[in-house]
Amino acid sequence: MARIRIATDSTSDLPAALLREYDIAVIPLKIIFGEEAFRENIDLTTKEFYEKLAQAEKLPATSQPSPGEFQEFYEELTKDGSTVISIHISSLMSGTCQSAKIAQSVLSDRDITVVDSRLVASALGIVVLAAAKAVKAGKGKEEILQIVQKMIENVKAYFVVDTLENLEKGGRIGKAAAFLGGMLNIKPVLTIDEGLIAPFEKIRGKGKALERLVEIAKNFANTHGNVRCVLSHANVLEEAVKVHEKLGTELQCTELMLADVGAVVGTHAGAGTVALFFYEAALEDQLLA
Repeated sequence: MARIRIATDSTSDLPAALLREYDIAVIPLKIIFGEEAFRENIDLTTKEFYEKLAQAEKLPATSQPSPGEFQEFYEELTKDGSTVISIHISSLMSGTCQSAKIAQSVLSDRDITVVDSRLVASALGIVVLAAAKAVKAGKGKEEILQIVQKMIENVKAYFVVDTLENLEKGGRIGKAAAFLGGMLNIKPVLTIDEGLIAPFEKIRGKGKALERLVEIAKNFANTHGNVRCVLSHANVLEEAVKVHEKLGTELQCTELMLADVGAVVGTHAGAGTVALFFYEAALEDQLLA
């Protein structure tokens, strides 16, 4: 039976330790400051990115891997005959999936499946990690793809941004355009709906908006039982730690990870973003049993 490799892109924001532990292959997206292009987490760390962002006169651009880069990536992963399940950022937010599918079609003699997660950031990371856990549990390709689909349908994503300006300028604002205008001290709580950034609620003041994130997760846990959570932040560790502590004391959370919003996602969401991703613990346990 062929070995199964799980692949993703750098917008999954998975910590390096988990990538190593679960043997997850990552293709980087690029961040472009002026004439300089940096591969995420290779040429530029998350810390270095936020330092450059704070000094930049103009918002950087981002760029997906080319079909040629994906072809090289897949050739390396499949050279020993491995099967590849490649799970990526929503095709409605990035051309990454399209590049992957072009490479897949060129390498039609290889066993490569490209999955459009319709998610981004740690929501994508959660799905990728579940797939990698399924590989470790000895699941076959079709079963892993079913697990991936089920996780995609069940991961919840909510986030608070300091401003909608970055999302608007970067063309990633999606349905959240409804929240533009009249935003004085109003902090938008956003979600992901059908692969796009979407409005959820307007809250007055960031502190209350962050409390609302906790409340949303608590309401879900009250109905569905224990949850697993990832709390991500874009260079606002102090704020995130307070929310993390609140989640730890108020939520039935069997796992609570604190993570960074990476450079590519951070370019569009903006510094100051705090995001909460969660899902039903029992569902994952059942799928991986």
